[in-house]
This record gives sequence, structure tokens and C-alpha cells, in this order.
Amino acid sequence: MLTHWLNGQRLSGRALALLGLFAFLLFLPGRASIPPFDRDEPRYMEATAQMLESGNFVDVRFQDKPRYLQPAGIYWLEAAAVAATGTLKERAVWAYRIPSLLAMSASVVLTAWIGSALFGATAGLMAGVMLMVSVLVTAESRMGTIDSTLLLTVLLAQVALVRALLDRENGRPTPWQAAVLFWVAIGCGLMLKGPVILIPSLGTPLALALVERNLSLWRRLRPAWGWCIALALMLPWCIAIGVVSHGAFFTNAVGTNFLGKVASGQQAHGLPPGYHVLVFLLAFWPGSFFVAAAVPAIWQNRRAQTVKYLLCWIIPHWVVFELIATKLPHYVLPTYPAIAVLSAGMLARGAAQWQAWPKALWARGLLCFYGVAWALVGVALAAAGPVLLWQLEHVVSLPALVLAGGCLPLVGLAAVQIYRAELRRAFVTSATCAALLYVGLFTVVVPRLQSIWLAPRLAGLVQTHLPCGAQTQVASVSFSEPSLVFLLGGKVHLVGVEQAASMMLANRTCTLALVDEKKRAAFMAALGGAQALSYGMVSGLNYSNGHHLAISLYGLAPQEPTETPQTIKALAR
Repeated sequence: MLTHWLNGQRLSGRALALLGLFAFLLFLPGRASIPPFDRDEPRYMEATAQMLESGNFVDVRFQDKPRYLQPAGIYWLEAAAVAATGTLKERAVWAYRIPSLLAMSASVVLTAWIGSALFGATAGLMAGVMLMVSVLVTAESRMGTIDSTLLLTVLLAQVALVRALLDRENGRPTPWQAAVLFWVAIGCGLMLKGPVILIPSLGTPLALALVERNLSLWRRLRPAWGWCIALALMLPWCIAIGVVSHGAFFTNAVGTNFLGKVASGQQAHGLPPGYHVLVFLLAFWPGSFFVAAAVPAIWQNRRAQTVKYLLCWIIPHWVVFELIATKLPHYVLPTYPAIAVLSAGMLARGAAQWQAWPKALWARGLLCFYGVAWALVGVALAAAGPVLLWQLEHVVSLPALVLAGGCLPLVGLAAVQIYRAELRRAFVTSATCAALLYVGLFTVVVPRLQSIWLAPRLAGLVQTHLPCGAQTQVASVSFSEPSLVFLLGGKVHLVGVEQAASMMLANRTCTLALVDEKKRAAFMAALGGAQALSYGMVSGLNYSNGHHLAISLYGLAPQEPTETPQTIKALAR
């Protein structure tokens, strides 16, 4: 019974609001100062900007190419944020990141609510904080991509499921509003990332029904008519894009993008099963060790209703994405709230000194090894600031050193507390360390890593040398990242050496070219003797592919007028 777990009161609305405000403030630093992260984020940003400029809110495009990867939901959200802030002309990156900021802050609150409803207030608070300070959540909350908003829709569906679960356990009917919330959340998720939302949202109640051999929870969601709500939210746009694209959207989005990831690794992201388990140590740090420590307690209580429900949320989704060939860390993000709630529930019910250690010697040794790895990850994160600034910028940053000096002792203290089996205190210590670390990294360190931010410097160089203003054509030969396209307002041609030279020769006065030193000789040869002028150079590391580049901006010298016989006679007079 669920009542077996509820020894404390639930979190109040005020406590949830304060937690949401704290999450909002934690996710806020760096949103305006950090340029677009290549490659996905600027693709969303540029497509959104083009949507606003063209007024076409159906056919999503990146420059002149259709972007038929997922529905238009995320572009609509970002377009609304940009339109509301009036920042379209400035291409301000922070405006495009507003939906992720709000969605992830809300996701923390909903995670805390679920934890509080299932295990009590202490567990709810711990679960919300555990999700909030994890590395992956901190990163995703700062990017204008789909994953934060998708996570919110997953959690809204799970809130409806929890309500139905509680109603069933207490023998009361589930109101129709809960079913509407469930299917509306699915409909919104479909508009964000297509059928991905169905894996955690339908997978959870159906897996639970299979385990229990009981469809009563599923029936409480009114599937007889609920699916019509989800379909109604998506169908109008599907019809519109089907007509506009002549069916190409569905061929590409479902056949190539979605099903293609199942069969083979796309964009060099093909990895074997077990990848997400290995990455979890870093992606969910600092909560990852506490999850591992809670595994024996979870196994002992696997027949409890709350534990079964959360495992049915986690396992189907995790297994699907371990088996899919294409793997990226954020693919299992929809399981993180359930993992946080389940682990926090076990920790909150345990004593001040953790007693539920593994009994088998091999399991204790494995957990000890995991703990050492966890501590090393913490040390690496704490020292990352000054190390990166020294390695990439060759500077010694006092603020970065102070940040490392403040975080390293907290990592050590948390490790000592873990050794003493004081897991609750260790969690509070490591969560405090993580919060301080993220604020420092995104305010002191990341914005100062100028050598990796090639796109803003290249865009600045171009914008100071526009011979024909907005009519200037820009060709980029050696740097084709989407961030440059976005920062130059979409007005850049990503071409090869020959095409760039042809563009310059065809429009000598109003064309510029960005060319890396490695391709300079081929570019000059393609110009056929025309004199090229260099307006400056930008050098650094393209972090998307690891290539070091030294890119110069070239323009052609004005062509001298040819002296005709009539001109010579006039000069002789």
C-alpha cells in the first residue's frame, strides 16, 4: 500500500514555489553570456528566427533547406519567447533559451511534488534537488533545444498517473481532469519530439499493468476517448505539413530520423548497449553515487507499489534507448526524475547512518569502486575551471582558482561522510558543491574560453568589414557550424573553395570569404590571380570536431580601370 511510505507530510505549495525559484536562479547564470552551443542549439535558433521573419509557422527551415526532423512545437515556443522579448533583430541567444529555463525549473518542482506524494516531504525535497543539481540537467536547462520542454511534458503525464495511482490506493474515483492532463501532456510531447513521448508516458502504465496483471490504473486514464485529445493537438499541424511538404516530412522525420536511429548510429553516435549506464556516473553527478547506494534497498522493496510504479517508468525507457544504436546522454533524461524520486525515497526512509549496504562482498567492492570514481569525477569538475583556462587560454584566473578552492574541500567532505555512512549529509554537501560549481563555471569560466568560441569572433570580424552593408555576401569555406549561420543572421553561404572564389569574382565589391590557412593556397589559386586582401584572422579550436583553425577574412581589391586608346590621347593633351 502507498500509505506504508507516507510517514511525513507533503511539501506545501510555498515550499514547491521556493524550490522552483531556487532552480530558476541556479539555471539563470550564463544564459546571455554563453554563445550558441554547436551543433543542435543554433539550428533551432536559426530555424526559429527564419520562422518569425517569414511568417511561415508550418514549414520549418534552416536557410534554404527544410528541417524535417521533428514537429514544430519547440520552434513555436522559442518564437513566442523571441517575439515577447522583441529580440529578433539582435539575435540575442538568451531569448531562445527561455522555454528551456522555464520548463526545467517547472520539472524540478514536479519531481519534488511526485516524490512528496509518494514518499513524503523530505524525499520530495531531496528528489527535486537531486534532479536540479545533476550535470545533464544543468547543461540542458541552458540550451535552446527540445529536451527540457519534452521532460516537462513527460512529468505532466506522470503527475496525472500518480494522481490516478493515489486515487486507486485510496479507493476513490479519479477525476476526468487528471485524464485530460495526461492526454494533453502526450499531445504536447508529440508536437515537440514525435513518438518519443509515448515511451515513458504509455510505457509506464502499460508496464505496470503487465507486472500487476491489472488494467485498473490504465482505465482510470480514460483511453477510450483520451487519445482523441492528443490527436486533436497534433493533427492540424500534421495535415498542414503533409500538404506543404508533399509527405516528405513524414518520410524524413519518421523513416530517416526516428527509425534510422534505431538501426544505425547517426552522426557518429553509434555505441553499444551499456553506454547510458557508464555515462550516468557523470551525467547524474552528484546524485549518481546515492542512486547506486540505494539499489539494494530498492531491490528489497521492489514489491512496494511506489517502487513498482517508478521502476515501470525507468526500465522500459532505459532499455529501449540502450538497444537503439544511436546514443546521446540526453536520450534517457525522461527517466532522471523517477530515478531521483526512487533514490531519495530510500534515503529519506533510511537512518542517519546508512544501513542498506550490499551484503555480498563483490557488490560492496563494486560500490566502493563506484564511490572512488564518483569522487574523482567531483575533483575533475571542481578543478575544471582553472585547468581549462590555463590549457585553452594560457591564463591563470584568480576567480577560477577561488572556485576550485571552495569546491574541492566540499568534494572531500562528502567523500568522508560517505565513508562514515552519513549519506544524507553527504548528499547535502555534494549538492551544495554542485550548485556553487555550476554558478562559478557559467559565470567565471565558460564565457572566458574565447579560443573555443570561434563563431562569435568570426561574426564580429565580418560585421566590422561589410563593404555593402546588409547586401554583402559572405562565404565560409572552413567553418560551417550552425552557430555562425545564426550569428550572421542566416546570411552566410557554406561552400567550398571553388564556389567561394566564383562568388568573389562574380561580385568583387560586395563579397567576403572566410578561409582557413590550410585552404589558403587552394583559394588563391581558384581566384586566378585576382588580388585578395586580408581583413584579419581568428584562430582557435572548433570543439565540434576538435580541429584547430586559423581563419582569415578575405575580400578582393578594387579592380583598376583599363586604359583605353581614347584615355591615353586625352591624357597626352
